[in-house]
Amino acid sequence: MTDKEKFVRNGFLALLTNLNPKAKGQWGVMNGQEMVEHMSYAFRQANGKDTYELVTPAENVERMQQFVMSDKEFKPNTKNSLLGEVAIPAQKNSMHDSIQELKEEIDAFFAYFKNDKEQVLMNPFFGALNYEKWIALLYKHCVHHAKQFDLLK
Repeated sequence: MTDKEKFVRNGFLALLTNLNPKAKGQWGVMNGQEMVEHMSYAFRQANGKDTYELVTPAENVERMQQFVMSDKEFKPNTKNSLLGEVAIPAQKNSMHDSIQELKEEIDAFFAYFKNDKEQVLMNPFFGALNYEKWIALLYKHCVHHAKQFDLLK
């Protein structure tokens, strides 16, 4: 298992254990618990439970996938055009429940790709992604939010 896979599978979750659910990030509108639930939504895309059509123009997909596979990070305050300007309120009763849901979605991602890492699932911004590209994207996304909440330096 690569370092990115280890971080996506367990490392990010470990960082969340001491995150205050009401914590404010260094940028953006989500609090700690809203960010954890936002990451559950991201993993539901990556494990096939939630599906979206491609919103990126087809001629830009190759460039977007090159970004995914690069060492470049998401910039602070990167906007998601599928989300509004206001955070989606947390749906779970506690941070513990939100983290547990995220763990289940992460486990479902690894289970989905267990037997065939070349199958693809559509990401609305980055196009059809296989396991390797999903890991790269999820790693970037986890690092982005870990830095947002000062969980990583």
